[in-house]
Amino acid sequence: MRIHTVTFNPAIDHTVTLDHLVPGEVHRARAARQNAGGKGVNVASCLADWGADVAAHGLLGRDNAAPFDALFAGKGIEDRFIRVSGATRVNLKLVDDRGTTDVNLDGIAVDEALVEKVASNLCLAARAGDLVALSGSLPPGCAPDIYARLGAQLRERGCRVLLDTSGLPLKHALDAAILPHVIKPNRSELAAWTGDFAMDRAGLIGVADDLRRRGVELVVISMGDEGALFVSAQGAVCAHLALAGVASTVGAGDAMVAGLAAGLAQGLGLEAIARLATAFAVGKLGMAGPNLPALGAVRALAEEVSVSAMGAA
Repeated sequence: MRIHTVTFNPAIDHTVTLDHLVPGEVHRARAARQNAGGKGVNVASCLADWGADVAAHGLLGRDNAAPFDALFAGKGIEDRFIRVSGATRVNLKLVDDRGTTDVNLDGIAVDEALVEKVASNLCLAARAGDLVALSGSLPPGCAPDIYARLGAQLRERGCRVLLDTSGLPLKHALDAAILPHVIKPNRSELAAWTGDFAMDRAGLIGVADDLRRRGVELVVISMGDEGALFVSAQGAVCAHLALAGVASTVGAGDAMVAGLAAGLAQGLGLEAIARLATAFAVGKLGMAGPNLPALGAVRALAEEVSVSAMGAA
């Protein structure tokens, strides 16, 4: 199985580490770095570290594509991005003792022809049995139902579809007649879709079961410090692993998506997928940039993950 990632709205992540962020004050940075990013790019990077066969698709600005060129070449990721005029957006990540503050910008404005070119190239490259991860926000000019339409096309071709997005793109995808095989919203993203912001775990599992009955094979709901819920025909489990030291939370959710893709590619069962995806996410928390620690360290983390069965809603 080959894994394809799709990133319509990539970004260069400019991460600045501070002692303590105080709004309105002047700060001196302790460290700063830039990484080629965007959710699907981060997923591809972590999968490459795992040794997966991965191709990255999407749209990139020509003016500042060098960090992406270096990442793809350095990790052996097949570069299927289409270059467009202009510069890829630069997002600011402010890391201090309380966590990460994100300042995200809009991407390069695109038109439907460019979006359809990405979709067409992807459908030509993806084969039956391949896994396609559709990740992230959409740039200005991109129709919010693109993931719903693209997911349906890919399923018709026999591909498995993993979706990680939010807002209108998630709403369109979950309201569609043909749903992705796998989704990974966080608690607030799923609550925004349902309109119920007071859901407890039983409520979340109930929503996941409804989605399963409509065709989603695996629903993964990340819950921050509480871990993540994994719901499939095999049951519902909660996976959790305490954090030791956090270098940056940037890209941790994307690392979990990479872990899901890796587990699905290996044909793992529900508990093993929960362990691996959680290990990817926690392993990434100890790293700067979209990178995993050594494979042995990831496997060791997977063994330490606490997995508990959850009752039906």
